[in-house]
Amino acid sequence: MVVVESYPIAVLMCVVTMLCWGSWANTQKLASREWPFQLFYWDYAIGVVLLSLLLAFTMGSFGSAGRSFLADLGQAGSEALWSAFLGGVIFNLANILLVAALDIAGMAVAFPIGVGLALVLGVITTYLEKPAGNPLLLGLGVASIVVAIVVDAVAYKRLTTASAKTPIQGIVLSVVAGVLMGFFYRFVVAAMAKNFASPEAGKLTPYTAVVLFSVGLFASNFVWNTIVMLKPFAGPPVSPGDYFRKGNLRLHWIGILGGVIWNTGMAFSIIASDAAGPALAYGLGQGATMVAAIWGVFIWKEFKDAPEGTNRLLGAMFFFYLLGLGILIASKL
Repeated sequence: MVVVESYPIAVLMCVVTMLCWGSWANTQKLASREWPFQLFYWDYAIGVVLLSLLLAFTMGSFGSAGRSFLADLGQAGSEALWSAFLGGVIFNLANILLVAALDIAGMAVAFPIGVGLALVLGVITTYLEKPAGNPLLLGLGVASIVVAIVVDAVAYKRLTTASAKTPIQGIVLSVVAGVLMGFFYRFVVAAMAKNFASPEAGKLTPYTAVVLFSVGLFASNFVWNTIVMLKPFAGPPVSPGDYFRKGNLRLHWIGILGGVIWNTGMAFSIIASDAAGPALAYGLGQGATMVAAIWGVFIWKEFKDAPEGTNRLLGAMFFFYLLGLGILIASKL
């Protein structure tokens, strides 16, 4: 399998993760113009699984390092398999809540709050699972991002004061999603071998871990997404039959593309975690918040009706996010 041992390459892969995680939600924004996010999410889950299998049978099966995907799957212990699967189940619940928040509050609000909280909790829990990097710098980087979250919340309050079109429900869903999302990554890390090039028996290579994670996400979708379809946070209930009656090939491909984009980021983060350290890989990837906020502010114009002075707050948010990400990178140098 392909193993990344270079720290600069690992950081570059984490940057790709940041771009993927911060951009996939644009597909949801496009699809939501024509049908509910719950229907989009089925295609998203399919895209996640397809990408994981593609990587497992290519990058995860070629080369002499580690174990090939099928050999790795055959020797895996039940505890490791369950841990990676559970990571997918937890993430899926968190992500469905986040997508609901996106649908209600927009990218510039849901991502900085939800994913920002996930970054803080995820870095802490992942570092405790597998310590790597300077803990002081990791803490300073996380603290800077916390400041960015607070600044964004202030900007959001100014927006909701000026307009009632984004109810407080969006921010509540973002917070709950962020708390849950802060814990999924550590379960995937716990399932993986400590050394990808020479993995110990019973543990998973990163490619196998991503497949089990993706299967957990897809399987749990029949529970989490079905509940949200029948009892939505906003709007009328969604009939499962609408997926076949109202969907078309373009809408299905948009959803699948969203899943492929997101899981490309997840796979790159997991693959890079050996050289970069899982806490840094997760934290740097969650700079997606800044990428998503840029999309929301400059492309989707979500803050166009905000009162004067809000742009300065958004500028401060971007500054503290960039500062925090820079410190996170320096924590492993």
